[in-house]
Amino acid sequence: MINKISEVDLIINPDGSIYHLNLLPEDIADTIITVGDPERVSEISKHFDRIELKKGKREFISHTGYLGSSRITVISTGIGTDNIDIVINELDALVNIDFNTRTVKPNLKSLNIIRIGTSGAVQEDIPVGSILVSEYGIGLDTIMQYYSIPISNDEQIILDALKLHFNHLTSISPYIASSDPLLLQTIGNGLFHGISVTAPGFYAPQGRQLRAKASFPDLIHEIRIFAKGKYRITNLEMETAGIYALSKVLGHKAVSVNAILANRIKLKFEENPEKIISKAIRHVLDRL
Repeated sequence: MINKISEVDLIINPDGSIYHLNLLPEDIADTIITVGDPERVSEISKHFDRIELKKGKREFISHTGYLGSSRITVISTGIGTDNIDIVINELDALVNIDFNTRTVKPNLKSLNIIRIGTSGAVQEDIPVGSILVSEYGIGLDTIMQYYSIPISNDEQIILDALKLHFNHLTSISPYIASSDPLLLQTIGNGLFHGISVTAPGFYAPQGRQLRAKASFPDLIHEIRIFAKGKYRITNLEMETAGIYALSKVLGHKAVSVNAILANRIKLKFEENPEKIISKAIRHVLDRL
């Protein structure tokens, strides 16, 4: 018997589009670029030779078009892995669930998902204004406590070392997921490589302190000094680990490209952030 997905598990709008993204299955390409900022969608799609679709709902703005013969969708996720949970699951539903029968399709499709985002370096030798690709994502958020995620031997080794390193921070339970090897090679060639930490917030969860007192005042130091073999943590951001982990769960390929706007050790911030973001966008589009 084929299991039918209920109306409360898969919510479809009256026009046949998926609930939050407001997209129809035919609206998206097999290559997806995600950005946090809705205004950044047009900064990417302006490079397309042709735009065939523009849709939006809430913070989720989507443009689909062509770069040469390559069909590409750009979608804004908003900030954080709570939004990533919505975006990755709904993108998967658009390609792998039959909306008419509410059943999983017999032949599953694997999307290429490329994040272009901003980030802060936690190592002195990664300069402000550089671009870094995330070989691994380490999540300090709780989203993957609700999913069963397979883990490779290499991932387990790094995760075990990380848990030992953070064992005195009892309320933090990290998870790990890797980028797709082919996308890492294609997109990441010539860029800094490293491990990105995905934080569940921007201020105290990333070691910042304004007026509210932080529970872990030495968080940046603890993150910076972690090392396992050739691997070290290079940067902090807010989506990568969630994208990697959910993509792995659902059989999609993902890579995260980070425009380094700050160096947390040198206490420097990029004077012209849009210039670095544009540089990252051009790099990705050139590789596609």
